[in-house]
Amino acid sequence: MIKNERQYRITKAQAARFARTLEGLKERRDSPEGIHPRIARAQEEAVESQLADLQRELLEYEKLKAGALKVEDLSVVNDLATRLVKARIARGLTQRELARRVGLKEQQIQRYEATNYAAASLSRIKRVVAALEP
Repeated sequence: MIKNERQYRITKAQAARFARTLEGLKERRDSPEGIHPRIARAQEEAVESQLADLQRELLEYEKLKAGALKVEDLSVVNDLATRLVKARIARGLTQRELARRVGLKEQQIQRYEATNYAAASLSRIKRVVAALEP
């Protein structure tokens, strides 16, 4: 994901380089250089794939900047702690089992849940989410 104008400019330049590389590969394919057609096509497909990824990122950033993309509802963050507890219960996990999966002591999970994960770092919350995924 492109997060700022600097990354946007860098990504745009990379996309331009990939586009030029792709054109060069296509021109080379038409000249007899002794490269097997399958290898030539594999090279083209690899560059096309990278270029498509970059173009998707550029388009997403441009649409976001223009206000043309709907941003997900950020209120989910307010409900995150409740959702984590509900997910734990729905998965049939005790606080002890969740703690084991995350690599923490049971008391830490108890504290997190008692304080609505207020002191938990984002990386720790991500680990809890990963442990709760089916």
